[in-house]
Amino acid sequence: MNIGHKVWVFPDGDLPPLDPYDPALKNSETHGHESLVILNPGEKEVRPVLTIYFSDQEPWRVALAAIAPRRVACYRTDEPLGLEKVNIPPGQYALVVECEHPVIAQIGRMDIRQPNLAYYTVMGFPAA
Repeated sequence: MNIGHKVWVFPDGDLPPLDPYDPALKNSETHGHESLVILNPGEKEVRPVLTIYFSDQEPWRVALAAIAPRRVACYRTDEPLGLEKVNIPPGQYALVVECEHPVIAQIGRMDIRQPNLAYYTVMGFPAA
């Protein structure tokens, strides 16, 4: 199956800070978070590399574990990420996902900073 793109851009990342005074937010299942999902529909393994951009520091390059052919992988951005186990700090960030073969990528966000829980997904911009 020849679908997808090699480069995906997500300009609107935003990790909410944890509220240390709210016991409900200490549970990793209930605090706000984002997840990057990558589908490898192809016949070859891919090794995604992220470039993470910030408003107040230089970008980071982070290698992710390989994704086997015809598999999907999910990466929570509020947990240690990549082979280097880096932690994206709370606040605004952007991602560029690069793979050597075409993939499909999206971001899911769970925002609990208001009374009505909001969860939504956003497809990235396929740049190449």
